[in-house]
Amino acid sequence: MTTRRFLQLDVFAPRPGTGNPLAVVLDADGLDDAAMQAIARWTRLPETTFISAPTVPGASYRIRMFAPQKEVPFAGHPSVGSAHAVLEAGLATPVDGQLIQDGIAGPLPLRIHTQDGVRTIAIRTPRASVAEVVTADDARLQPAIHGWPLGELPPALMEGGRRWWVVEVADEASLRGLAPDWEAIATLAEATGAMGVFAYARSSGEGYQLVVRAFVGNGRRFEDAASGAANAVLAAWLDERGALPGSGKRYTVSQGREVGHDALLELSIDDHGEVWSGGQVQTVIQGTIDW
Repeated sequence: MTTRRFLQLDVFAPRPGTGNPLAVVLDADGLDDAAMQAIARWTRLPETTFISAPTVPGASYRIRMFAPQKEVPFAGHPSVGSAHAVLEAGLATPVDGQLIQDGIAGPLPLRIHTQDGVRTIAIRTPRASVAEVVTADDARLQPAIHGWPLGELPPALMEGGRRWWVVEVADEASLRGLAPDWEAIATLAEATGAMGVFAYARSSGEGYQLVVRAFVGNGRRFEDAASGAANAVLAAWLDERGALPGSGKRYTVSQGREVGHDALLELSIDDHGEVWSGGQVQTVIQGTIDW
């Protein structure tokens, strides 16, 4: 067995215990796919990432992402958390304020910003596109959102590496009070190749402009505590509709309170229409594993 550096992190977390947990295995060279999948099953966290030497010129490091069931091509919170782990371990140094992640989704830049001792990391997410725009009475969607008080924008199926149905709810209180019909959400996800329903509402709450809930019906049925990729897909939809909250194409999202978390995600759209998703990361456990 080989001793490898290991971290457990809390991503999109202004303080420990509020974000989405992530395991990161550094020094992953020599681990094959079966070993990485076994470690991901062992950690029992939403994702576990494996960091090794980059394989493309100009990249800072190579990343593989595994859920307990399978490898994941791209996800936001593992990307942001892994960049934090790389910086903490001194494995790479930002160039012009950026790291470059080498993964299945291709080379992707991450912005590193530190102000008053607080570091935030944001990744430029793969471009998302609109697959379908439907009405609320769409026969596939309606059972999953039956009884929900809806907002102004129509529901849409978005493609961004993973597919999500994005559905606007009338207000924050209604969104936070939703009781999802898991059978209907799972049926919808299976029928349309989607992860599930990403519900959102505008907010006048202090510190954030949008509140979201991610109901995953693809495979396991659960509510995601904080999802950078899903929020990026939603940002692309709102930008396409000219309906971004906040100002200057920047806003903050609250996610996870309904499942015992309190994550804050920062979304921005640059001058080229690219969506960046990020926030703070907290180190919870730092040590080694023998594998």
